[in-house]
Amino acid sequence: MVAEQVYVIGHAAAEPAAVWAVVGDFCGAWHPAIAEMRTEHDARGALIRAFTAKGEHTLYREQLTYRSDSDRVLAYTHLEGIAGAERYDARLQVFADERGGSRIEWSAWISASADRAPAIAAGTKAIFEMGIAALEDIVGASAPNDVTPAEQRDAALETVFIAGDLRLATTVTPQRPGPLVLFLHGIGGARTNWLAQLHAVAPTLRAAALDLRGYGESQLGSSQSTVEDYCDDILRVAEALGSTRLVLCGLSYGSWIAASFAMRHPDMLAGLVLSGGCTGMSEAGVAEREAFRTAREVPLDAGKTPADFAPAVVDVLAGPHAGEAVRQVLLTSMAAIPAATYRDALHCFTHPPERLDFSRLTMPALMMTGRFDRLASPMEIRGVAGRIAEATPRACVRFEVIEDAGHVCNVERPGAYNRVLGEFLSEVTR
Repeated sequence: MVAEQVYVIGHAAAEPAAVWAVVGDFCGAWHPAIAEMRTEHDARGALIRAFTAKGEHTLYREQLTYRSDSDRVLAYTHLEGIAGAERYDARLQVFADERGGSRIEWSAWISASADRAPAIAAGTKAIFEMGIAALEDIVGASAPNDVTPAEQRDAALETVFIAGDLRLATTVTPQRPGPLVLFLHGIGGARTNWLAQLHAVAPTLRAAALDLRGYGESQLGSSQSTVEDYCDDILRVAEALGSTRLVLCGLSYGSWIAASFAMRHPDMLAGLVLSGGCTGMSEAGVAEREAFRTAREVPLDAGKTPADFAPAVVDVLAGPHAGEAVRQVLLTSMAAIPAATYRDALHCFTHPPERLDFSRLTMPALMMTGRFDRLASPMEIRGVAGRIAEATPRACVRFEVIEDAGHVCNVERPGAYNRVLGEFLSEVTR
């Protein structure tokens, strides 16, 4: 096999948002060489485009492997249609050009038989150049894709207690077909942090928000909680609510728990949503983990409760433009945490049993973080999203930044968060 690389750079006078509104539609038939286009999904829900080119009868199929509207980038891999190609991975990204307008970078990495590789590379280069050249006229007739959140209908929410050795409390929406969307809060949160998401999801899918053990109305165990305990709790909730397929959606501590469950039970998940974190402290050294834990236990050791230091925590969690109503939600959930629960969660968080094995995250994954997240910056989460995409065969990863939000981005900017979440759920639950 011979390796080839194609790299094409072009320019468009239109602003990046307008260009991305066209090229960011993976299944849009905007390219002038496309004759017919249809949308497919594989068994995991990954998005596939199947198309024919003008003057040809060959059916080409390509799968979207990575997407970020925030960064205006998408990546895809070839599945069938290119004779002699063993592997074909492409990436397209739109930037703001310092000269004005947009810079489009389109690249492909090709592995093919020696007699076919040069021809595939040459054909790819011509297709990329043709597409970029056509954008000037196409974008001129288009408007930027300023999507506004759809109206949310109020849902009838029910409190359901899951019986067992420990009582677990959940807030649940009415029964719907399809997988259960289960929300897991952060270390300073509660299931009430997900109310806006429960209402947003309820019209199409059944959803539930869980109070982690010791939080809210859930009981704390007599021994130290572990990530295995949390994974068992998720299984109990799924069984009690009659669901064999899940979409797990976590925030911070909940994201680490969700990713840990996904690594152990990948076949149960239709999708994985990780907000404001992913790896937790699983990649930190022992000294860093201990410093994190002991610093946060100092006020507890002095006899204080989370209610006493909640205002200081909210100052870290909230973005610079968070309103008083948002700060009050965060303050209320933090202040309600019992000291024993907070200490238990800190110990669990800082004693991870393993590093996450990204190659086992084979389900479609959505990663989001706030623009002003001090604990899980866009740079950090973008890097983790890229690592998951690289580690997982035929990955299906999306990364987005929630603008003007801090760490608890789902509470601070629920409209923007719910729009991206809704798009992801509509793709993975078809």
